[in-house]
Amino acid sequence: MGREALITANANEMKINKLYLGDCIKIMSEWPEKKIDLIFADPPYNLSGNGLKWKGNKTGGDWFMMNEEWDRMTEPEYLQFTKDWISGCIRLLKDSGSIYISCTYHNIAEIMLVLKQLGLKIKNVITWQKTNAMPNMTKRVFTHSSEFVVWAVKEKKWVFHYEELKRINPERQKDGSLKQMRDVWLMPLVQGKERLRGVKGRALHPTQKPEEMLKRIIVASSNKGDLVLDPFLGSGTTAVVAKVLGRNWAGIEKQKKYITVAKKRILSQNISA
Repeated sequence: MGREALITANANEMKINKLYLGDCIKIMSEWPEKKIDLIFADPPYNLSGNGLKWKGNKTGGDWFMMNEEWDRMTEPEYLQFTKDWISGCIRLLKDSGSIYISCTYHNIAEIMLVLKQLGLKIKNVITWQKTNAMPNMTKRVFTHSSEFVVWAVKEKKWVFHYEELKRINPERQKDGSLKQMRDVWLMPLVQGKERLRGVKGRALHPTQKPEEMLKRIIVASSNKGDLVLDPFLGSGTTAVVAKVLGRNWAGIEKQKKYITVAKKRILSQNISA
């Protein structure tokens, strides 16, 4: 499949199962409203800048602190950026739709504030407890081992597949029966075959999310055939998992190098546009 079949820069009309190269705020502003069933967003956390690294780490290989130009803004700039992209998402979301936003303590305050200002109802703040958390280099704080996913809805009739989540929940009751899925998810940082790496072994994308995380979100808040949008597609996890689960998808990514990574990953999964 050629580049033109999967990647498009024409944002004037929203096509399903396509990658869009460009700024998500601009692209979303040109799409018709209330067409999206579910949005997963993993925006910049605004935590880059110090360039810390740990060469020769014995537990997980060389470790590099997040240090990307697109993840570096002043506080006023970041708050305005958060308002702009979330507003764009909400305009596209159906009244029955959900938005899930990945974050850490660095940016959860801005996200919660903006969601509330826009009138959305926050249903859960999911804690992702990383079972293989990065090391504590400074030894001056508690070791950071968690991130969050804020789930919010527009109206009362949101989609939520409670029983299906019980079936895919890896946790079980003591007698082996199904168990409710709670809002604390234990799963490792992406590793092994799932981790996309370059020729030197370094991660191709610094914030690649686990496929299991996206599976739970997509199963929870969408139906087969629904349209799932990721405005910060990155390495393409949302698109891959959505297609596997029988959903349509659209992905926007500003960085050309990540669009290339996502395209290769999607095509390797035999996902057609």
